[in-house]
Amino acid sequence: MKWFLDLAGFSRPQIDDLLRLSQQLDLYPEPNALSGKVLTLLMLRSSFHTRASMGAAMGRLGGTVINIAPSGSGWEIETSAEVMDGPTVHHALELIPSMGAYSDALGIRSPGSFENLAADLNEQEFTRLCKASPVPMINMESAINHPCQGLAAWKSMNDADIPERGGRLVLAWTYEQQQHPFGTAAAALHMAALRGMRVTILRPDEYALPQPLLAKAQRAASQAGGCVIETADKATAFDTAHVVCAESWVAPGCYADLDKERTIREKYRDWCIDERWFKPAVEDCRLIHSLPVRRGQGVAGDVLNGPRSLVTVTARNRMLVQMAVLYRMLKK
Repeated sequence: MKWFLDLAGFSRPQIDDLLRLSQQLDLYPEPNALSGKVLTLLMLRSSFHTRASMGAAMGRLGGTVINIAPSGSGWEIETSAEVMDGPTVHHALELIPSMGAYSDALGIRSPGSFENLAADLNEQEFTRLCKASPVPMINMESAINHPCQGLAAWKSMNDADIPERGGRLVLAWTYEQQQHPFGTAAAALHMAALRGMRVTILRPDEYALPQPLLAKAQRAASQAGGCVIETADKATAFDTAHVVCAESWVAPGCYADLDKERTIREKYRDWCIDERWFKPAVEDCRLIHSLPVRRGQGVAGDVLNGPRSLVTVTARNRMLVQMAVLYRMLKK
C-alpha cells in the first residue's frame, strides 16, 4: 500500500482486510513490527486526537513519529504562493520532499481553506501536497475526506453488530459554534454507502451537502445495495435508525463568508441531539461522533454519557485502524 487517501481507492476485500487486521493487532500486539520506521505528521491545522491517535498507532508498532504542527509555532508553512513575500519562510513544496527524505511515510492534515469551495471540492491543495511526497502518504483529513475516521466508524459499527445492507444510518447535522469543513461528514457518508446501508442525511435546508459529495455516496450505495436520501425533517429522519453519525459542517452557500454563515447557523441552536430524537429509532440505536464533541451544543450530555454512545470507542478504533494502515504500508 503506497497511499491511504480515500476509501474509494480500495476494494471491499481490501477494506475488510484492514478491519480484520486492526482487530488482530489489538488482540495479538506486534510491538516491534515497525521498529526503525519513521512516520512524519504534517499538521497544517492542529488536531489533538489526530496527532495523539496516529502517534499511539505508530508507537504501539515500534516506530518513531516526528510531529510538525506549524500553527501557532511562529514558523507557518506556505502552501500556495509562488512569490513568498510574506512572513512565511517554509513552502510545503520543499518541506514535504525534505520530510520524505527523513521518513518512511508521511501523514498530512490539510482540511480546506474556507476560501474557494470549487477548489476544495476538487482537493486542489491536498492533491498538490500529495504529488510532492516521495514516500507513502496518509490522509489525516482533507477538505472533503477523512478516511481514517471513516474506517474507525466502520469498525465501531461492525463491533456493535450494526447491520450493513438494510441497516439504517442517519448522518445528522448538529449545531456547533465552530464552523467545520466537510471532510469528516463526507467520510462518514461515503463509509455508510460502501457498507450498503440505507442512509438519511438530516440537515437544515442551508446545509445540504455539495452535489459532488452526495453523488459520490449515491454511486457507492447503488453498487453496494444501499441508498442515500436527504431531509430537513427531524420528526421522521430517525425512523427505525440503527446508528446516528452526528457531525457539523459549514453551509456551502456561505463557504467563503463565515460571518454570514454564522448568522444562518445561529438559527439552528436547537439542533442538539438529545434522547428525544431517538424515539422513532430502534431501541438500541447507537451514536457516533468524531472528537472533539461540544457537550450541550451538538449532542446532549445524557446521550454522550449513556449506552448509545460509541464516541470514545470510535476514538480508540481510530488508533487501531491506523495501526492496520501503517502495518500494510510499512511492514516488509
